[in-house]
Amino acid sequence: MQLFNGLNATVKQDEPLAPHTWYRLGGPADYLVEPESIEDLQAVVRRCQDASIPVYVLGSGANLLIADGGVRGVVIRLKADAFTKAEVDSSAGKISVGAGADMGKLVLRSVHDGLGGLEPITGIPGTVGGCVRMNAGGAFGDIGSVVDTVTVMTEEGEIFQRHRSDLVFGYRSSNINSKFILSATFQLVEDDPHRILKQTKEIWIYKRNTQPFGGRSAGCVFKNPRGMSAGALVDKAGMKGRRVGGAQVSEKHANFIIAHEGATAFDVLRLIDMCRDAVAREFGVNLEKEIDVW
Repeated sequence: MQLFNGLNATVKQDEPLAPHTWYRLGGPADYLVEPESIEDLQAVVRRCQDASIPVYVLGSGANLLIADGGVRGVVIRLKADAFTKAEVDSSAGKISVGAGADMGKLVLRSVHDGLGGLEPITGIPGTVGGCVRMNAGGAFGDIGSVVDTVTVMTEEGEIFQRHRSDLVFGYRSSNINSKFILSATFQLVEDDPHRILKQTKEIWIYKRNTQPFGGRSAGCVFKNPRGMSAGALVDKAGMKGRRVGGAQVSEKHANFIIAHEGATAFDVLRLIDMCRDAVAREFGVNLEKEIDVW
């Protein structure tokens, strides 16, 4: 495509997105672009804006459902070294890392370096950028509590840094509205690597025992209403185990929808609507989706 001529980037046309998501569902993107540098990323988004082409940012696809018809526009992935490298300042207790880095690997890196604070994110899939934007977390804490700075970029290609005093993290939310997160710095605490590893293992075992692992899912489907458990509400509304086509509400945790062989994105969406309707009918509670749907 001439739009991307002269850029140092991998460009794929009509690229299937299903293999790039945890659900393994959904149709293709018009274009999947992987820039090699921040400068190339800036060029891509400016050109897309000039041509009025929608832009999407894809991380690891862990909290995402792609529609069966796919995505019209340009999907950008930040996979190059420029967006995944990490730098550790042990004396200051800080780790600075690109937004495209894998969150699980970063947790293990912090454990190895004797820096505590990221253990609550154990077992949560995704990239650093996605986890920071949605303030990923769970019963043991969330990532927002250790974020020090975030470097972001607008759709016009302008780059600036957001500092702790300017950041607000809520339940599965933040006030980061810029289209792109480029990197983040975490303020951690020096600690005994053995103690951190022990806690990390305990959190991992707890999640393995309470959540479905091994199946195709996108994590929790719904946000927990204040003071309530979305999974418990779906269960009590009689939806645990309910199936539509190849999609099924998990028998282990009702806030997960599993995609079995032959499932479509439409099956998942239909099941989501059925769960919301059942909970609204039984308890008068409107469940809000935690996963993104493109």
